[in-house]
Amino acid sequence: MTSTVPTLILGAGAAGLMCAAHAGPGALVIDHARAPGEKIRISGGGRCNFTNLHAAPENFLSRNPHFCKSALARYTQWDFLDLVARHGIAWHEKTLGQLFCDGRATQVVAMLLAEARRAGAELWLSTRVVDIGHDGHGFRAVLEREGTRVTVSARSLVLATGGKSIPKMGATGLAYDIARQFGHAVTETRPALVPLTFSDAPFAALSGTALPVRAACNGAAFEEAALFPHRGLSGPAILQISSFWREGAAITLDLDPAGRLYDNLRTERQSQGRRNLTTVLGLHLPGKLVTRLAPALALAGNLGDQSDARLAGIVLALRGWELRPTGTEGYRSAEVTLGGIDTRGLHSATMESRHLPGLHVIGEAVDVTGWLGGYNFQWAWSSGWAAGQAIAARR
Repeated sequence: MTSTVPTLILGAGAAGLMCAAHAGPGALVIDHARAPGEKIRISGGGRCNFTNLHAAPENFLSRNPHFCKSALARYTQWDFLDLVARHGIAWHEKTLGQLFCDGRATQVVAMLLAEARRAGAELWLSTRVVDIGHDGHGFRAVLEREGTRVTVSARSLVLATGGKSIPKMGATGLAYDIARQFGHAVTETRPALVPLTFSDAPFAALSGTALPVRAACNGAAFEEAALFPHRGLSGPAILQISSFWREGAAITLDLDPAGRLYDNLRTERQSQGRRNLTTVLGLHLPGKLVTRLAPALALAGNLGDQSDARLAGIVLALRGWELRPTGTEGYRSAEVTLGGIDTRGLHSATMESRHLPGLHVIGEAVDVTGWLGGYNFQWAWSSGWAAGQAIAARR
C-alpha cells in the first residue's frame, strides 16, 4: 500500500500536534503509542503545567542560546493562552508564573487534537517507522500499522518524537537517528530536570523531609523547595539545578534562603536562652535535618550559651551546605532530555534543515531545553507553530 501526503509528522506529542494544527490540510501525524499526547497527560500531576507567564529565551539551555529567540517571540505564552481560552479551558497560576489546568491535562490533548482535525490533519496511532529516506525529490517512509506495511511519500518531514526521557512511555532516540541519517549533528544528551543521587544513601533518615532552599551549581542558582526522598535529593530546586550539574561537581544548598535565621536566633536568645540550641533550630528547619547536621556542626548546648560569632558561624554553614552527588536517577525519572539535534544545522525561524529542504525538527528533539515550570511545553508550542507556519507557506 502506498500513500502520498504533503507533510509527514513523526510524533503525536505537544510539538507534533501543534505543528499539525498549522501545517495545512493533509498532514499525517504518526505515533507508536496507542494514545496521543501521553507526556501532556501525565504532566503537572495530571493537570498539565502548559506554559509559564515568564517564558523568555533566558529560561532555556542550548549550545546556541540565541536559537530559541525567534520562535518564542513569534508564538508566545500569550498566544497559547488565547488558544486555551477559545477552547474554554479554565486555568490557574501556581508559583513563579506556572500555569495549570483547573481540570485534567486531557483537556489540552483534546484541544490540540481538535485543532489538528480542524486543519485537516490525520492521525495514525500504534504505527512505527520501519525505514525512512529521501529520494532527491521528497521523503519516503515505510511504516507498519496494524500488521501492515504502508509506504508514505511526503514533501515535508517533521521530527517531533522528543528525546530519551521517560522511556517507560516509549521514548527513544529515533529523532536523533533520523537526523544523523540526513547529515545532522547531535550534541551530547543527558537526563535533565531529574533527581540527584548519592552512592551511600546519606539522607535515608530524612526521607520525606522538604524545605525551601537556594540550590546552586556551576554559576546557576534556583530558590525553590528541596525534597529528601530515600535515595538522594529531589524537589523543584534540585530538578532545576540538575540541568547544570555535571559528574564530579558539588552543589551548594542555602538552607536559609530568606536570610533571616541569624537575626531570629539572636532575638530568641533573649527569650529562649535556656532551650537547647537544636530545639530552637528545629523551629526554623525540619527537626530531622537538624539532627542530621548536628554532629558535623557541633550543635551542642543551650541557645543562651552561643556567642554572636558562634551563631554567625552556624548560619554560615547552613547557608553553604556543600554536597557532592554521584549521579542522577537517569532518563527513567528525567522530565526532559538536555541537548539534542544541533541547532547549527537548523533555521531558527522555521526549524527547517539548512541543507535538506523540507526536513523540520521541533520540540524536545532539538538542543533547546527549558527550566522546570512549563517552559518546555512553551518551546513545543512555539517550535511546532514555527515549523507549521513555514510548511503551510510553502504549499
